[in-house]
Amino acid sequence: MTPLVSTQWLADTLDARDIRIADTSWFLPTEARDPRAEFEHAHIPGAVFLDLADLADTASDLPMMLPPAEKFASRMAKLGLGDGTRIILYDNAPHHSAARGWAMLRSFRMNDVALLDGGLAKWRAEGRPIAQDTSGPKPRHVTVRARGNGIVDLATMKAAQAERHTQIVDARSPARFAGTEAEPRPRVVPGHMPGAINLHYAAFFKPNGTWKSVDDLRALFADVGIDLDRPMIATCGSGVTAAVIAFAAHLLGRGVPIYDGSWAEWGSDPTTPKETGA
Repeated sequence: MTPLVSTQWLADTLDARDIRIADTSWFLPTEARDPRAEFEHAHIPGAVFLDLADLADTASDLPMMLPPAEKFASRMAKLGLGDGTRIILYDNAPHHSAARGWAMLRSFRMNDVALLDGGLAKWRAEGRPIAQDTSGPKPRHVTVRARGNGIVDLATMKAAQAERHTQIVDARSPARFAGTEAEPRPRVVPGHMPGAINLHYAAFFKPNGTWKSVDDLRALFADVGIDLDRPMIATCGSGVTAAVIAFAAHLLGRGVPIYDGSWAEWGSDPTTPKETGA
């Protein structure tokens, strides 16, 4: 299975016994939208709702940190997203949060996972079937694997920022990167890491919400001075849209880890260097 599948492919494969579909829509705390309620109102037939906020480490003060392996396995098993399945993730969110779901699953070495190109919006625009049922899925065993693959922590990020060999790519909007727009979370100062490069996650998509071609993705990185042959770490506000950068790099055959705490951690830590401006 390719990492990015079309709506036609999913429609043709919808009834396959090993296919599992999950809605991973997620919104910022300042947005007045309820992803679970929206899922219950309209979703792709057979899909389950994978609550990224609930799947995070809720014992952490930070918003979207990876959970312990046991919690991850428990949540996934209850949703039927387990061993021997091919998992298709989609969203209906402006942040393209399915990429975060992809990164989380792969961090626990669940590699048979793909994103639906264009998400729910494209599926609906094509007049494909929509469901409202919320019947519980059949639980499925999940083999627990150690977390951390493709994820870096604060200590690693501090070292990378200090030595300046690893490219730090920030997916936030230009205004948040420059520090001219307030952060959506309290006690987080505006700005960015010194030496970071801004590449807004929205740039990776066409107007209809589908991913740009691999040639266009490669050009996006090059246009802001990113060398795909050098090490890179993706960051953002809370580790969600950084996954867009990681997925784009994956489509280009490159492995890019995500700084899980992202600016929610860095921007609230008085010991970390920060700067403003483009």
